[in-house]
Amino acid sequence: MTNSLVPPAGPQRTLALAQLTNSVGDGAYYVTSALYFTHVVGLAPARVGLGLTLAWAVGSLVGVPLGRLADRRGPRGTAVLLALATGLAVASFLVVRGFVPFVIAACAYASAQSGLAAARQALLAGLVSAGERTGLLAHLQSTLNAGLAVGAGLGGLALRAGTRSAYLGVFALDALSFLVCAGLLVRLPSVRGVQVRKAGGLGVLRDRPYVVVTLLNTVLLLRMPLLSLGLPLWIAERTDAPTWLVSALFVLNTGAVMVFQVRMARGITGLASATRAVRRSGWIMLAACAVFALSAGASPWVAVGALVLGAVLQVAAEMGQSAGSWQLSFDLAPADRVGEYQGFFGTGVTVARTMGPLVLTSLLLEWGTPGWLLLGGATVVASYAMGPAARRATAAGRAAGEEAGDAGAVNRQPALAS
Repeated sequence: MTNSLVPPAGPQRTLALAQLTNSVGDGAYYVTSALYFTHVVGLAPARVGLGLTLAWAVGSLVGVPLGRLADRRGPRGTAVLLALATGLAVASFLVVRGFVPFVIAACAYASAQSGLAAARQALLAGLVSAGERTGLLAHLQSTLNAGLAVGAGLGGLALRAGTRSAYLGVFALDALSFLVCAGLLVRLPSVRGVQVRKAGGLGVLRDRPYVVVTLLNTVLLLRMPLLSLGLPLWIAERTDAPTWLVSALFVLNTGAVMVFQVRMARGITGLASATRAVRRSGWIMLAACAVFALSAGASPWVAVGALVLGAVLQVAAEMGQSAGSWQLSFDLAPADRVGEYQGFFGTGVTVARTMGPLVLTSLLLEWGTPGWLLLGGATVVASYAMGPAARRATAAGRAAGEEAGDAGAVNRQPALAS
């Protein structure tokens, strides 16, 4: 695996360019959308929050069937259509003027985004060998952070202008970014759809070991709102550190992922190394939580030091957990149902984004130091449970293949070493 920040030429680089294109648009959208919907459209903040929660709930539900569609009809064509659908959904925000149209447009946006993520993963699996997938996903994560940073800067210019035209320009940019993304994806080699084995109406939900792995990964992802919500509130209400540190910690996290994510993923080549990475990240996250807790009641500069050290540990844990979970999500999925399985695995992100704010504010602001330690302890427990869960999923996949009378019916890795 190369240590370069730029992936190899060919399909891998095209996938990265597609990721960069729409992440720039998304970065601008993320920093301006809340104010656009409240100040320009005129919706109450509570209604915006309710509408987005409903939208992402719908998106998490349709991600699996859209992933299944990518498996059957071919992931490239499905990804192109969903990229265009996402751009169209973003463009529809330009004409939204009420709550119900907003919810409809938001549901369309979240559904297309969830399906696009699943189709892209299936496309990646069809174009890149198993040994290169985690490395490419590390490149894509770095690219994502770079694009979001650029987009956030463009969105900041719109916020500074504060005009209706500036906000509309951001939404037009995001819609255009998905159009360009679709144009890049269509240049990739076609990946044929597969004849998916009949699995019943529940599909991936019948694969209980994979469901357990997904649930454990969701617990590990509860730290996602930490930088955007948990730490800002902690710094403001429980420490004497300056509030500008919130921005500095965000830049530190984004920059570290851009520079080091590929390096962190280099040694992960199979299920055994993936579970070790997840387990190690659990301990690092516990250490980060303990250091964050030390910032309460300390002098301003001691608090700053603790928060910066905690942020360094937290981003190290994040990169290790991300790389390990990518490997697990692919290696434990049947070869003929990657899109469906990735659609389900991706619901963990939605659940974490929905539940994370409530969990973090309850633990950190109400419980203080014990809350930090409980968060870190839960991370360690979930990370250690991942190994046995992955072994059971591997055994279940082998048994299913033998039952089908075809050793390749379920393409999962050999059993993990103890």
